[in-house]
Amino acid sequence: MKFKPIYLYGILVVAIVALLIFVNIQETSDLAEVPVSDDQTMPEDDVHKQLKNSGGNAPGKENVSEEYGKRMSELKDAVDKNPTDTLAMRNYADFLSASHKMNEAIPYYEKILSINPKRTDIYFSLALIYYNKQDLVKCEEVNNKVLSFDPKNQMALYNLGAIAATQGKTDKAKEFWNKVISINSKSQTSKLAQESLGKLSN
Repeated sequence: MKFKPIYLYGILVVAIVALLIFVNIQETSDLAEVPVSDDQTMPEDDVHKQLKNSGGNAPGKENVSEEYGKRMSELKDAVDKNPTDTLAMRNYADFLSASHKMNEAIPYYEKILSINPKRTDIYFSLALIYYNKQDLVKCEEVNNKVLSFDPKNQMALYNLGAIAATQGKTDKAKEFWNKVISINSKSQTSKLAQESLGKLSN
């Protein structure tokens, strides 16, 4: 069973097409819903926007590489100048992840968690990475970590249901999604759980 992804994002849009929802929650809880379609429209994130110019034509390879390298260097320098700045680390890790350098992003996310072990946004960023790497064990672990200090976190519960659904464990998926709905039937995550339950019934 495949599920169309919807990402809620913080500082950067991680423009990666996956099979389930993973959520990056800002500490301010100011969320934006970004549906991911199946078309080939270029994403508007920091990585891909450099591929457009005012005339609508892709710039030369050299220009793209220069802008990309400059941005990467700026973000890395910000981390190097203040190794305990979790915002700088988050910006750099997000950029690495969006640039498909997921293995390089992981240590920065983990370092943030060593400073603040209750950052749900970071756990969800890691969950997305592990899912895309098809490491469902790790993916489950980070969602369960969120539930260890926030047992009613709807996003983590939804994610576990989506993992179960992709593994063909429909009864387990239904159990997680019904729990999401029981916590708050009017939330966006609850609506998504209801839609996903409908797909399982089809």
